Amino acid sequence: MTTAPYDDDQLLRARIGLASEIERASTVPASRVVEAFLNVPRHPFVPAFFRERDGVHLPWRAGDGWLREVYTDRVLVTEVDGVHAEAAGPDGVRGVATSSSTLPSLMADMLDALDVRPGDRVLEIGTGTGYNAALLCHLAGDRHVTTVDRGEHLVATARTRLGEAGFGPTVAAADGTDGYPGGAPYDRIVATCGVRRLPRAWLDQCAPGGLLVAPIGGAVARLTKLPDGRAVGRYLHCPAAFMPLRDGTEADREAPARRGDGRSTETDAHVLDDPGFAFWADLHLGPTVVRDGHVLRDSADGSIAHARGRTVVLGGPRDLWQTVEAAHRTWLDLNRPRREWFTVEAGPEGQVVGYAAPDGTTFRWSL
Repeated sequence: MTTAPYDDDQLLRARIGLASEIERASTVPASRVVEAFLNVPRHPFVPAFFRERDGVHLPWRAGDGWLREVYTDRVLVTEVDGVHAEAAGPDGVRGVATSSSTLPSLMADMLDALDVRPGDRVLEIGTGTGYNAALLCHLAGDRHVTTVDRGEHLVATARTRLGEAGFGPTVAAADGTDGYPGGAPYDRIVATCGVRRLPRAWLDQCAPGGLLVAPIGGAVARLTKLPDGRAVGRYLHCPAAFMPLRDGTEADREAPARRGDGRSTETDAHVLDDPGFAFWADLHLGPTVVRDGHVLRDSADGSIAHARGRTVVLGGPRDLWQTVEAAHRTWLDLNRPRREWFTVEAGPEGQVVGYAAPDGTTFRWSL
């Protein structure tokens, strides 16, 4: 836990300030969720984090402005390519963020959707810093919370910080794809990492009547487990960008192969910066296509598209950007349907997202 010279009044004011930001930014979270943020400190879980400057991630530790930044409604990057902020040298590191403390207002929306009650058995996929696990402990009780993550060092660090902050959940190093069968069944399952489709283990380990909240297919979904083994629900309104669940088979991030000098397009690359359209586009691109910013890769046939402004460079046997162009025209024709209007269903027979337009036209996509 940080030894920075902050007194109790400063820390209390910081938590009150964050709770006030959360109430303004979230969709009227339940009072018990706001109360959790008032009572659970964030700073013990992020004694250091990175700030990016000119492509370099520089560590920021306790000092001028540090506490204010910790208790602001912002994502705090805590690990870059496996290097933790506490271990980074003063010159910083280059690379891709691999762990972070989630945007608090998004955490509040997800916790509100999860509707945790005292005594609920909770599984969290993606321990990260341990801060969300601490909030879950406050809501459900320590002995009812299990949290898992892949990294041994990350898990050990989170376990230590949770203990120092007065919380004692089960913290385990495990592949999140497998859930944690030792504590199943769970009344509530929440994931703080993105998945294309709901892993079967999560569905099996959720008790009938239980809730699952997870970023599925590019947006956060809330599903209820039914007695027949399926889980059904809708997407939350809030935009969300989560790091993907790591299973050891991550795709490389190399630049795409080129096909000539590219072609022009009326659909500017920046349409994918709109979270509402990006969600719609991902559904149309299908389960084998991974989108990394403006770069699309199809693991099935090797096709790649890299859009820059109104030019797209292509590789592989098909033009992925044509799908984006067609999806954008349909999205505009339908008056930009919102995420919360989409349904999601997961079961042993498959996983499907659905949307019913006002004119009665229905759309269904397999995840």
